[in-house]
Amino acid sequence: MKLTAVFQKVPEGYIAFIEELPGANTQGNTLEEARNHLKEIIELVFESNRQLSKESLAWPEK
Repeated sequence: MKLTAVFQKVPEGYIAFIEELPGANTQGNTLEEARNHLKEIIELVFESNRQLSKESLAWPEK
């Protein structure tokens, strides 16, 4: 899977987000820090989405 990472320089450092993945956005003091944070965020968003899918597909208890 290919995702588009966008990094923008701002006065406080860098902001970063993934265009195709709502909720995957972060910031960092340096470009490297923003990249590392973005990698962590991607993992967290995917993990959270997996959990939500499992919960929505679970059979209701009788």
